[in-house]
Amino acid sequence: MAGILYGIKPAVTAIVLFAAYRIGSRVLKNALLWGIAAAAFAAIFALDVPFPLIVLSAAVVGWLGGPLAPAKFSTVSGHGAARHSCGPARIDDDTPTPEHARLRWPRLVRVALVGLALWVVVLGAIAAQESWHGTLTQMAWFFTKAALLTFGGTYAVLPYVFQGAVEYHGWLTAAQMIDGLALGETTPGPLIMVVAFVGFVGGWSAELFGPDRQFLAGAVAATVVTYFTFLPSFIFILLGGPIVETTHRQPRVTAPLTAITAAVVGVIVNLAVFFAYHVLWPAGFKGGFEWPLLAIGLAAGAPCCASALG
Repeated sequence: MAGILYGIKPAVTAIVLFAAYRIGSRVLKNALLWGIAAAAFAAIFALDVPFPLIVLSAAVVGWLGGPLAPAKFSTVSGHGAARHSCGPARIDDDTPTPEHARLRWPRLVRVALVGLALWVVVLGAIAAQESWHGTLTQMAWFFTKAALLTFGGTYAVLPYVFQGAVEYHGWLTAAQMIDGLALGETTPGPLIMVVAFVGFVGGWSAELFGPDRQFLAGAVAATVVTYFTFLPSFIFILLGGPIVETTHRQPRVTAPLTAITAAVVGVIVNLAVFFAYHVLWPAGFKGGFEWPLLAIGLAAGAPCCASALG
């Protein structure tokens, strides 16, 4: 297993770096968006600014700047769209919104109330069993916040998970987190695997139910983490679909999302740097440099570069 993880980690570093390139090539269309990405990278890398604050700051920039310079927050390229057009689609941008996808406030309120009840009841039951400061309660609360910050997908929220799970709560070590990230990348849906891994290791290490039932503790913690990570996602899908259909051409709404996506590029680059440092210098800069891992990472990144250039 150690040998397998040894080879996977540098490959994951290349994958994360390519993910930053892939998102950036679609979003960073002008100097302003490049500046937002660079500022986000500097904020999280050099200043250790919390990811929620980076997202909020980018959203404010987009909200204020969108009406003033809508072209700066547009990621659509007319020439590119025409060049890659494959003909009319059955469901296209100009297709009328179907009846079931139209925004209706009574339905919106019902979905919100049901989702809130599913969150409050389960969180309240856990807190009643072990208090607000208990491990499971804090996991539920932390991963609820993480779920609200999944702009840009897995790679965007993982630095926040690292900050909270490793540096603040201490549920697992940095080395364990790297192993979890590497294992997660070997499967579809890495976010599911990584958060479940964090929950399991955290519950196991905390011995929630005693030293003789560590597996049960890990399984329960993984279940709690998965539930509270993905419950908000399903609520957002049901709530957000009609809202997106209603507002997807309004700069006041799209500009903040574009700015956030630009900031996410910088955050993902930070994740790649974090990976590279812990993989290539496992003992820190004073330790040895892992040349074989660099070779594996370059070999893994070669197909990504080839597909990007092609």
